[in-house]
Amino acid sequence: GNHTQPKFILLGITDTPWAQAPLFGLFLLIYVVTLVGNVGLLVLVWVAPSLRTPMYFFLAHLSLADICYSTVISPKMLTDLLFGNKTISWAGCMTQFHLFALFVTAECHLLAAMAYDRHVAICHPLLYAAVVSPRACWQLVACSYLVASLSALVYTSFTFGGSFCGPCRIDHFFCDAIPVLRLVCSDTRGSEAAIFALATANGLATSVVILLSYGRILHTILGMRSAPSRARAFHTCASHLASVSVFYGTLFFMYLQPASRHGSQDKVASVFYTVVSPMLNPFIYSLRNKEVKAALGKCRRRM
Repeated sequence: GNHTQPKFILLGITDTPWAQAPLFGLFLLIYVVTLVGNVGLLVLVWVAPSLRTPMYFFLAHLSLADICYSTVISPKMLTDLLFGNKTISWAGCMTQFHLFALFVTAECHLLAAMAYDRHVAICHPLLYAAVVSPRACWQLVACSYLVASLSALVYTSFTFGGSFCGPCRIDHFFCDAIPVLRLVCSDTRGSEAAIFALATANGLATSVVILLSYGRILHTILGMRSAPSRARAFHTCASHLASVSVFYGTLFFMYLQPASRHGSQDKVASVFYTVVSPMLNPFIYSLRNKEVKAALGKCRRRM
């Protein structure tokens, strides 16, 4: 059974020897930038009074989720590239997948909460303070983590609940559901269907909230008579839309397709939402945001 399997072997991104060092350097740089950018954004939201608003409250939790699931994946991947020791214990593999599923699912729901926040701010500005109150913000974040925790338990149970046959070689750079299920001896169609159904429910539920919110936002913006007002509204939503597009595009490609259609291109798609997307978010939300740049300037002058 699965508890008798001492180790898995992660085959990694590539088995080409000369590519290991360049990839290590590239992914180390990306991981360092991810940590610096997201931790910096967290600290800035914490210390800058002008950023203590619901929008930046959700953004701080988004940065926290990015830090967590990037850290679940990147250090192990970097160690494998540097030392070539690509083994991982059964418990370590299960823990990595569980934490990854938890924080990725939480990010989906946090992005939906941010879309709802923008919808209320633009479509119902007079009700914004009452609807998106501090208590409502904490409730939305708590619900995001609660749903993510329950979903991660289900994903992990179905992925690691079977008996594994040797050799336990995972054709991926981390323990993901589809590559792990390929090693299960018993019939996995039920597990794959359950994982696909729950991933679809999480993905579609959050994406519907985002699409409906931005549909109403677009309708409201087009009805504005003032061109500067329309420009400000579009500018407010542009960063969030860019982040959603990168994250959801690769996530849907990976998890909303039948298991039979998965192939070598999965590794490339996985790199985008596990490594690249967490790095891009701080830049997407800060470089085009006047409030963040102003708060950063004040912090520099104080220092």
